[in-house]
Amino acid sequence: MNPLHVVILAAGQGSRMKSALPKVLHPVAGKPMLHHVVETAKQLGAEKIHTVIGHGADQVRASLQDDSVNWVLQTEQLGTGHAVAQALPDLPDNARVLVLYGDVPLTSKDTLQGMVEQLDEERLALLTVDLDNPQGYGRIVRSAEGQVQAIVEQKDATAEQQAIKEVNTGILAVSAKHLKSWLPTLSNSNAQGEYYLTDIIAMSVEHSLTVAVSQPQTAFEVQGVNNRLQLAELERWYQLQQAERLMTEGATLADPARIDVRGELTIGNDLWIDVNVVFEGKVSLGSNVSIGPGCVIKDATIADGAEIKAHSVIEGAVVGANAQIGPFARLRPGTELSANTKVGNFVETKKAIVGEGSKINHLSYVGDASLGRNVNVGAGTITCNYDGVNKFRTELGDGVFVGSNTSLVAPVKVEGGATIGAGSTITRDVAENDLAVARGKQRNISGWERPKKA
Repeated sequence: MNPLHVVILAAGQGSRMKSALPKVLHPVAGKPMLHHVVETAKQLGAEKIHTVIGHGADQVRASLQDDSVNWVLQTEQLGTGHAVAQALPDLPDNARVLVLYGDVPLTSKDTLQGMVEQLDEERLALLTVDLDNPQGYGRIVRSAEGQVQAIVEQKDATAEQQAIKEVNTGILAVSAKHLKSWLPTLSNSNAQGEYYLTDIIAMSVEHSLTVAVSQPQTAFEVQGVNNRLQLAELERWYQLQQAERLMTEGATLADPARIDVRGELTIGNDLWIDVNVVFEGKVSLGSNVSIGPGCVIKDATIADGAEIKAHSVIEGAVVGANAQIGPFARLRPGTELSANTKVGNFVETKKAIVGEGSKINHLSYVGDASLGRNVNVGAGTITCNYDGVNKFRTELGDGVFVGSNTSLVAPVKVEGGATIGAGSTITRDVAENDLAVARGKQRNISGWERPKKA
């Protein structure tokens, strides 16, 4: 089979976005629109992806460091036909060419695969959609026998043509050989004064080629983004698809309209996910996991039976089976919690390895630390892991009890069974089963009077 090359048009300014950021870099589901399109092109098995850039070209290039993308500069924006023509020198004569758009981010792989499969030397493949309100779109003009004859842009259409509901999505597939023959002959004699890629439809008919038409499952797949209202509309549609998938896979959502998946989320069975939970990056949730409202979970693995209470933030962490987190806890990258652990309210961890059954209940910071099994860390405990230049580790053995308001000045090791008295500042290692108390001697002053306001 001839190689597939994808041309992505991403040169437009997007003035209606009212933004210094190039339009194709505005995000859907936490990822720039252009990145969605490139990923889909890869899923189709494209041999090469040619991305035509113009406005904000340096920003667009910098956003996507990917060897599979060939950047093509369009110095003047003279229409879609002119844009595709800039990529012609990089297209092999035997290539199948699929044209996509950087501001149409959510066309599915299956839709595009089905369209490309219709392409051969005698057929051009076109993706159309039926709209109740086709305002602004190019109309699909068919013969009496139903064969596609041409695409007429809105500004060039007659009143009769403007009544047509079937419209052009802009997405098409054609052989490179035909593109190289047709694009140099395009004319800009139209209301926009531009070179329309859509004019090659009429050219294909003139050369007795068949235009094979397919349609997406939903119009949202081919919806482009021209302003922030459309961006928000597409975001909510995408998130609704994610919510529906999660519910069919075994999750109960308190409100399907109030969840955001900005990455890859895999789940087990019998989950409970409350409102306003955000998932980012790559997240895996086991079975019987419960997540309270307002949580943010990024690049994390949560094992079976874990409970994440309200407004907790988990990033780059592993949470063991039946662990309890929060409310208002923060697990930073490198945190690894074993089974039946507890990290309570207003606790922050970072690069902390916490053994089975251990608890850090409230108001503590535990960073660069290793905790054994069944360790109890009292409220207000901190590991002093940074001297201004280097980070050092704290090690707590099995069964260690740390009293409240303790400072553990790393590097320090507290061996199994030891107890740290509340309010201590520990700067030296503590032996197994010892009691360590390191605090100033209490002094009571009798007859002392509080200061009074003048």
